Parts: sequence; structure tokens; C-alpha cells
Amino acid sequence: MAIPTFGQLIAEPTFILIDTAIVGHIGDTALAGLSIGSTIILTAVGLCIFLAYSTTAQVAHLLGAGKRREGLQAGIDGLWLALLIGVTLSIVLFTAAEPLCRLLGGEGAVLDQAVRYTRAVVLGAPGMLLVYAANGIFRGLQKVRITLVAAVSGAVLNTVLEVLFVLVFRWGITGSGSATMIAQWFMGLFLVIPALMWARADGASLRPRAAGIAAAGGDGLPLFIRTLAIRVAMVMTVASAARMGTHVLAGFQAVNSSWNFATNVLDSVGIAGQTLVGAALGARDHERARQLTRDVAKAGIVVGTVLGTAFAIVGLFAGHFFSPSPTIQLLTAVGMVTMGLFFPLQGWMMALDGILIGARDFRYLAITCTATAAVYVASLLAIVALIVPAMPSDPVRTAVLWLAFNVVLMGGRGAANGLRARTDVWMR
Repeated sequence: MAIPTFGQLIAEPTFILIDTAIVGHIGDTALAGLSIGSTIILTAVGLCIFLAYSTTAQVAHLLGAGKRREGLQAGIDGLWLALLIGVTLSIVLFTAAEPLCRLLGGEGAVLDQAVRYTRAVVLGAPGMLLVYAANGIFRGLQKVRITLVAAVSGAVLNTVLEVLFVLVFRWGITGSGSATMIAQWFMGLFLVIPALMWARADGASLRPRAAGIAAAGGDGLPLFIRTLAIRVAMVMTVASAARMGTHVLAGFQAVNSSWNFATNVLDSVGIAGQTLVGAALGARDHERARQLTRDVAKAGIVVGTVLGTAFAIVGLFAGHFFSPSPTIQLLTAVGMVTMGLFFPLQGWMMALDGILIGARDFRYLAITCTATAAVYVASLLAIVALIVPAMPSDPVRTAVLWLAFNVVLMGGRGAANGLRARTDVWMR
């Protein structure tokens, strides 16, 4: 289950990667504009990942309880919520594109390029959020191969349209955003249509139900708070790296972009556990849920150990791919080796995260993630104000930053998840 899930998880980052590769042939101004526009869409869409998580847990629970029709009905409610949020998000971001791009530092020609890209790509937001909700349905049904097919098909379509719109028709960065927007809608329809057909065949209503949409939103709110807390912590990490100097920030970007991709492997293990445990709890099989928790946690540690070892080894020479500067190469190596040492902890933490989401223990996750993020942010402020000035070199600053990230933020979340998993409260 984790392997096809990983393929689906990297769909949106893959779209941005394809955009970057094609837009890079237009010019530096367009590439800078893409950087700003992609930050806006990735942040906005990323905050809505709760649509997939909450739908997965709900559908898995009801399926495990033998209530297939009710599970698919909950999935349909999730689709309507995704469409409602997506349309609203598109309107808001399209209208506020210029001030948002300006807020992120866009000026002159770069601002113009950023606004063009943002206004084109945000029209696909409803499609991408439908993908999230539909993925939740198929994960809950334990039919995840179709999500991988959708992700691969969307990436191929995006590439073809990018080349056609940008390099053949010469529509510039607007063509790039339009290609991604079409691919997002394609993926959404690719998944929604069979979901609707299966739901209808099982007797579920396809009409929007206010009560069902409200229930889906109520489930999603704590997960949104959890995701927001994590995002704030990540933004503060970037800000702290910037305060440590240009070289530290450049090295941080290389490590962070590599980690963002690699961590999808760990997340896919957690999502597999989320689906399986959700079904077990729906069937009120607590012993199976407990055994699955142990197995998934071990899988997270094993995958984290293998991945962390590879991450650290690759990190020794990965800096050459990011910068010709020996200084940046060294800081990248320091960061990736330090991060690699903590991948087993991250794998264990993310596995338990998936278990608790599958158990619909949303409030606990919201509270603990928010508390951990608050402690982490306070720690960063203290490090930057009191410790950084006394640090002798950039490699030491880099190591301290990543140590704080793993020990305080990841370690804090891991401790909270581990303590919860040792009890039986989350199963009720």
C-alpha cells in the first residue's frame, strides 16, 4: 500500500518540478516569478491535505464496520467539501495574486511573471483538492493503485502540455501555469468519476448534504490546525536559517528540498498504517489494531534507517548538484548527514502519526502538534538571539539548526505520539 501511495504523494511537487524545468528555458525573470507563484500554490494546497486524511479515516472506519454505503457516502461528502474549498481558494488567490506575490518579494518584471503564473495555476486548485478527497476514498477502500495511475498520467499530461504551450505556442509562464491547471483537473476527474460510479452503485446519494459536508469539515478542522502548526514551524526554521547568514540559508535550501522529497517515503508508510488501523478499529478489532500499530511502527523505523543511511551517504557529495561553491557543498553535507541520523526517529514518528489519524484521534494531534511547534519556535528564537552570535562557524550553525529541528520538533511530536500509542485511549 505504501509504494503506490508514495507515487501519489509526489504528484504536486512533480508538477512544480516539471514547471521549473520548462520555465527555466524562458529566462531568469520567469524562473524567479515561478518560485514565488509555486510557493503560494504549494502552501495553499498543502494546508488542505486534511481532506485526504480525514476522508481516509472515515471511509476506513465505516468499511471495517461493514458499512460500505455509509463509507462511500462520507467520501461523497468529502468531495463536495473539497470542491467548495477549492472554488473559494481559487477565487481568493486569483483576486489577491498581485498583493501576495508582492508580499513574497516580487517586484517589476518578476512580479508580473509571478502574478501571471499564480492566476493561471490557481484555477486548478479545485481539481487538486478533489484529488485529495478522492485519494481519501480509495485509500479507505484499500484501492490505492488507481491513485498512482492518476498521478503518473497527470505528470505525463503536464509535461506534454508544458512543452506544447511554452516551447511551441510560446505562451510563456502563463502557458506553464495553464498546463498544470489542466493536469490537476484531469487527475481530479480521473479519480472522481469512478468514485461517483462506485458510490452510486452502492446506493449512496451524490447530492450535496449540508449535514454531511459540515461533519466532514468538523473532522478536518483539527487536522488543519495540526498542519498549520507544522507549517508555521517550518517557516520559522527558514527564517532562522536566514538570520544565520546567506551561506547557511543556501545550504538549508538544498537540504530542505531533498528532505521534502525523501520524507514522502516515510509519510507513505504512515498512510498505509492509517488505512489498515482505521479498518481494524471500525471492525472493533482492538487486538489487530494494536498488532498493526507495532508492525507499522517497526516498518517506519526500518524504512527510516535505510533511507537515513542513504540520505547521509548521498549528502556527502550532493552539494555538487546544488552549488559550485565549496562552502555551500560543505554546509549541504553537514545538514544532510545530521538529518540522516534522525530518519529512524522521523520514520517511527510519522508511522504513529498515521496510526493516530487512522484512529481519528484528531484533537490530540492538533493539541500536541501546536504545543510542540510553540516550544520549537521559542527554542529557535533563543538559539538565534543567544547562541548563534557565539557560534564559531557556519557548519556549526547548520548542525545546531538541524539538531534543534530533529530533537525538539520531530522528537517532541514523536514523544507525544509514542505516549499516546502506549495507551488504549486513542482506540476509543
